[in-house]
Order: sequence, then structure tokens, then C-alpha cells
Amino acid sequence: MTWRPTLSRPVMFRHDPVREADLLLVPERVVVLRGHAGSVVRLCDGHREVSEIVATLAERFPGAPVADEVPRFLAALREEGWLR
Repeated sequence: MTWRPTLSRPVMFRHDPVREADLLLVPERVVVLRGHAGSVVRLCDGHREVSEIVATLAERFPGAPVADEVPRFLAALREEGWLR
């Protein structure tokens, strides 16, 4: 079975215009997403497979090491319980 990441039920993705930052709102906590992390999380809609997310980001950010970094980043978010 292929993983199609999506936010876990209690987690919400928001953009804070005051901070100019993307955020994950988790129970009793706010996680500020740095760099292009918000671009990655924004693609986690439960329909795209990890390989599709990587391909989309590789087009958007040519030359960036997305094939290595994005799956590790998504796995870390899953381990935290923020993605399912």
C-alpha cells in the first residue's frame, strides 16, 4: 500500500499573516514551519502519494534535494503523529 499523507484529525494547517509563517496547530501547541516546509505540508491532501509530492516539488524547486529530504520530513511528521 502506498502512503498518501494527510493531516491527522486534531492537526490544522494555517498561514499566519502577522508572522508571515505557515503553522501546524496541534492540541495545546503551535508548530512554526520554517523554509519551504509549508509548501510540502500543503500538498499532503490524502490524494497525492509521496512520489507525486516529491515530483511536484522537484518541478517547483529545480536542483533542490527534494527526493531525499521530503520523504524524511514527511516520515518525521508522521512519527510525531501530525500526519497519517
